[in-house]
Amino acid sequence: MVQHFLVKGRVQGVGFRWFVQNEAARIGLRGWVRNTEDGDVEVLAAGSPKQIEEVLLLLHKGTRGSRVDRVIAHQLAESEGAELNAFQIEGAW
Repeated sequence: MVQHFLVKGRVQGVGFRWFVQNEAARIGLRGWVRNTEDGDVEVLAAGSPKQIEEVLLLLHKGTRGSRVDRVIAHQLAESEGAELNAFQIEGAW
């Protein structure tokens, strides 16, 4: 399963990307997390439906200093995740 998430709220400058990378790697997901130009955080994750569900719960939870207002999720075709490797933090945008 391949899922794209856009996390809105106070999610930049609060360790959110590091938190997502750490938790997604622990869960065993492939993919990436990065900041967007407009202050959101974008996540692309590939894994089992159970792994995707777990990371979605963590995205809603966030870090101590974050405030997650909304998580927008879109399921993508399996082919979108074919070249994803170990979960990592990507550049700012």
